[in-house]
Amino acid sequence: MQKISQQLISAIVVLFGLYLVAKIYVAGQFVVALACLAVLAFGLFVYTSSRAYPYRYLFPGLIATLVFVVFPIVYTFAISFTNYSSRNLLTFERAKQYFLEQTYTVEGGQSYAFTLHRDGNAFRVRLEDDQAAVFVSPPMALYKGPIVVEAQAPTAGDAPLSEPVDTKVLISYLPNLKLVSFHLPNGQMVSVTGLHQYGAVSKLYKENADGTLTNQQDNSVLTANMKTGYYETVSGEQITPGFTVQVGWSQYSKIFSDTSFSEPFLRIFIWTVTFAGLTVLFAFSVGVVLAVLMDWDALRFRAFYQTMFFIPYTVPAFISILIFKGLFNQNTGEINQILALLSGLHPAWFSTPFLAKVMLLIVNTWLGFPYMMVVCMGLIKAIPGDLYEASAIAGIGPLTNFFKITLPLIVKPITPLLIASFAFNFNNVMLIELLTGGRPDFLDTKVPAGTTDLLVSFTYRIAFEDSGANFGLAAAISTVLFLMVAILSLINMRLTKVNAQEAR
Repeated sequence: MQKISQQLISAIVVLFGLYLVAKIYVAGQFVVALACLAVLAFGLFVYTSSRAYPYRYLFPGLIATLVFVVFPIVYTFAISFTNYSSRNLLTFERAKQYFLEQTYTVEGGQSYAFTLHRDGNAFRVRLEDDQAAVFVSPPMALYKGPIVVEAQAPTAGDAPLSEPVDTKVLISYLPNLKLVSFHLPNGQMVSVTGLHQYGAVSKLYKENADGTLTNQQDNSVLTANMKTGYYETVSGEQITPGFTVQVGWSQYSKIFSDTSFSEPFLRIFIWTVTFAGLTVLFAFSVGVVLAVLMDWDALRFRAFYQTMFFIPYTVPAFISILIFKGLFNQNTGEINQILALLSGLHPAWFSTPFLAKVMLLIVNTWLGFPYMMVVCMGLIKAIPGDLYEASAIAGIGPLTNFFKITLPLIVKPITPLLIASFAFNFNNVMLIELLTGGRPDFLDTKVPAGTTDLLVSFTYRIAFEDSGANFGLAAAISTVLFLMVAILSLINMRLTKVNAQEAR
C-alpha cells in the first residue's frame, strides 16, 4: 500500500513537472524548459533508483545551489558580454517587430466615430463613418498587447449592444484601445486618433529583402547595426529602441581603459579597500581592547558592561544606521548640537567628502566591534593562565602582556575571521545606501559616482540610477567583484586550513 502511494505521488509530481515544462516551452523559453526537464529527469532517477539513495538528501540542496548561486553567477557573466541596458532591452527580432508595428495616420483618410460597449467581462467597439456605415468588433479583452481585430457590419441576428460606457470609463481604457487596430471589410486599417475617433492608418515601416526597413512616409531607410545594437539611418543616427548584441570583452576593457570610467573606478576601488581595511582594523582594535578589559577580574559590574557593549550587535543594522543618520544631521543632529555647544564647530558630515568617510567609519566600527569583542573574549579565555603568572613574577606590566602574550596568541586564530570581515565590508552596500547613498558625488565624472561609493554601490548606480541603466557594464563590474571576493575566500580557507594543521 505504501509503495502504491509513493508511486502515485511520483506520478503526480512528474505530470505536474511536465505540465510546467510544456508551459515554459510554449512561452518561448526553450533553454529554460530543457534545463527544467533535465532537473525533473534527474530528480525522478534519484528518488526512484536504489543506487542513487544517498543523493536523496543532497538533491534539494544541489538544486537550490544551482538555482540561487550558480545560475545568477553564470547569467551575470553572460550579460557582461552584451550591451544590455535600458536602451537595449529587446532582442533583435522583437525590436524589428516593434518598428514594423508602428503606424501613421493617412492624410485625407476616412475617420470613424466610435463608442465602447461592455459585453460581460469583455468589450466591443462600434465604429460609424460620416456616411452612417456601421462596423462592430467582436468581444475582446483590453488587457493584452498590440492586436489587429476584424470589425464587421452588424447583422439582424446579432445581439444588441449595451449602453456606451461614460467618458470617464472611456478615458481609463483609452491606453488599451490605442493598442487595438481594426481591419474593416473595405480593406482599411484604423486606429485611435482621438477620444471618440478612429482614423485610417498605414504601416510606417516596410521590411525590404535585404533586411532594411523603409519609412513609408519619408522613404528613409533604417539599417540594423549588429555592433551597436541599433537601427541606424544613412547618416548614422541611432533610432530607439535598441536591441541586445554581443560586444565581447568591451565592457571589461571599458573598466580599465576608458578614462571617463576608469578614473572614478580607480578612486572608488582605492576607497573600497581603504574602507574595508580600516573598518576591520578599528572594529578589531576596539573589540580586543574591550575584551581585555572585560577579562579583568578586578573590574566591578563586568556582566553589566558586557551586556551594554553587546547591545549594538543585537539591534538590526539598518535601524542603527538610520538612527546615526539622524544623529549626524547637520542642522538638527545631536552630534552637531553637542559639538557646537562645546567648541562652536558645525561639521557638514554629508556634504564634505572627508567627513562623510569619517562618519561611515565611525558608524561601521560601532556596528562591528561587539562581535569582535565577543570572539576575542573567547580566545583570551583559551590562553593558559600560567603565561600571565610567569610575566607577573618577572614584573612585566599589562601593556607588555597585551603586546607580547595576548595579541600574538589571538591574532593567528582570528585572522580568517578578519579576512571574512574584510570581504563582507568590501560589499557593504546597505551601510552606503542607507547613510550617504554614495554622496557627495564627484564633480568631474561623466558616470554617476560618489566619493563614499563602494564598488558595489557604484555598480548599483550604473545599473539602476544612470540615465542609460547600463546593465552589461554593471554585470562586468559585478564579475570583477565576484573574482575579488572569491580570491579573498580562497585565502581565508587556506589560512583556516593552515591554522587547523598547526593546532594539531
